[in-house]
Amino acid sequence: MALRLTPYITLNGTTKEAIKFYQDAIGAKIITSQTFGEMPADPSFPLPEEAKDRIAHALLKVGDTDLMFSDTFPGQPHQIGSNVSIAIVVESKEESKKIFEKLSQGGQVQMPLQKTFWSESYGALSDKYDIHWQITTE
Repeated sequence: MALRLTPYITLNGTTKEAIKFYQDAIGAKIITSQTFGEMPADPSFPLPEEAKDRIAHALLKVGDTDLMFSDTFPGQPHQIGSNVSIAIVVESKEESKKIFEKLSQGGQVQMPLQKTFWSESYGALSDKYDIHWQITTE
């Protein structure tokens, strides 16, 4: 099983600024960066104007390490301490399902595993020790 752990940092509308800071401070390279406005439109969930320029997902490379970032959605709570999670990146939907089910035992699911515009299988949870995890399939 190929498995990679990646720090995932959530900020409250300052991700673009943070990315520039980390580019300068530690030589981070932007691999991808997508705003909420670039996401496919969902007529049942209209996107508020203040969300369009916020970062939905960014991947930076620092040496051999990946760092992932996103902004909160406007109005979503942002609490210091829960703004860093660990992203587990796997190669198959089966792997993501197995890991997600085990980590969620005794924990709390924030987003069930599902197909997203960036992953065949993505989900988010806090385990029974209140560690925040994101599981994504490449």
